[in-house]
Amino acid sequence: MTSVDRKARRSAVARAAAAPQHTLGEALAEAVTALREEDMERAEPLLQGILARWPDQGDALHFLGVLRHTQARRDEAVELIQRAIAAMPGMPGPWNNLGNVLVGAERLDEAIAAYERSVALAGNSDASAEALNNLGTIHRRQNRLTESEDACRRATTLRPNFAPAWYNLSQTLMTQGRVHEGLIANSRAITLLPGHLMARDQVLRALLLLGERDRAAQLYRDWLIEEPDNPVIQHQLAACLGEQAPDRASDAYVEQVFDSFAQSFDAKLEKLHYRAPALVAEAALRLLGEGQRQLDVVDLGCGTGLCGPLLKPWARHLAGCDLSVGMLRMARQRDVYDVLHKAELVHYLDTQPDAFDLAVSADTLCYFGDLGDAMKGAARALRVGGSLIYTVEALPDGQAEAHHLQTSGRYAHAKAHVLSTLEAAGLRVRGVDAVDLRTEAGKPVHGWLVTAAKA
Repeated sequence: MTSVDRKARRSAVARAAAAPQHTLGEALAEAVTALREEDMERAEPLLQGILARWPDQGDALHFLGVLRHTQARRDEAVELIQRAIAAMPGMPGPWNNLGNVLVGAERLDEAIAAYERSVALAGNSDASAEALNNLGTIHRRQNRLTESEDACRRATTLRPNFAPAWYNLSQTLMTQGRVHEGLIANSRAITLLPGHLMARDQVLRALLLLGERDRAAQLYRDWLIEEPDNPVIQHQLAACLGEQAPDRASDAYVEQVFDSFAQSFDAKLEKLHYRAPALVAEAALRLLGEGQRQLDVVDLGCGTGLCGPLLKPWARHLAGCDLSVGMLRMARQRDVYDVLHKAELVHYLDTQPDAFDLAVSADTLCYFGDLGDAMKGAARALRVGGSLIYTVEALPDGQAEAHHLQTSGRYAHAKAHVLSTLEAAGLRVRGVDAVDLRTEAGKPVHGWLVTAAKA
């Protein structure tokens, strides 16, 4: 700080101290406003001016202690807040902030005692929530996860709209391996945060995970007013409403979604324990035996090419098709495909009569509702005796629908629909097996592993 700055600050302190026209309440209010605006240069002389006139004023001591904490002057902060506590022994707020300062000084046992005192003074009012949340954080750092969860849950009970406590609870639950519960708590935190702090798509995903479809649908409608031609919003609104679902996801939707995260696609699926390519390869081994590189093979909806290396043992020629240019670029880098086509799946099959001995599709048909056209296309593109292997998500038993558009934007299919569309296309069923395709929100995504052959 320059001598000019010091002189200006001393002058401001002197003016504050010598200003009888300001009542204590007015001076405190102005100082608190400056603190909230993070204008420390204005807040500090105001607080010092108050203490020059009222040396034992508890609020001014407290707030100046908080200010010193932001300046990392922790010893001064502790001393000031302790003086504030002496002046206002029944107030929970200074005890909570004393705990914050002690945490910064790594004096954790003392911090816990301060937070617990704050909770005891606040009782079962929402004023306890912040100290309880802080206790939850320290307990998690010390791997006392039961105590951490208890403190966070008490905080959310007392103050249901307290986003930091929901977030803190989510971290504690995930540390315990309770992923689904953790994601639910995290979603609650996201929906409570101010809108400008969170991307709109994150808020929407959180609402859907919480089952709050009506709120999500209204946000999609509002978004669609701003971007009426956006295919992703159109599709997700239909998925959210569960009404008037399209027969399949539009080409524009598929291109936009998969182009947007082609670079991170493999990493995201790895975190979800994605199994569809491995399941397809295992099915091929059961159907065809060890690979001899004697077959013409196509990977339908090849994406980044995760299936490619697994299919290569059977392929004398390996083709791939996908709608996403971004995905095809990633697939090309694997250097296992003989040819890659940017094409819609059914159109591509219609242009390849009797071209393949094996056609596979790992989770691409999740973006189709009615599978009839895709199965007929596969029948046309396969040679006699050729095999088809694909995966789709499964509708639970007892559902009346043939297929259903889920809030994820993907379709789930009834086993009866899988069987009927294979039969209508003239494909002989070899198996429709229940499998787990990946995990989402900590839960398995159930699917069908389908194998068939052209008679």
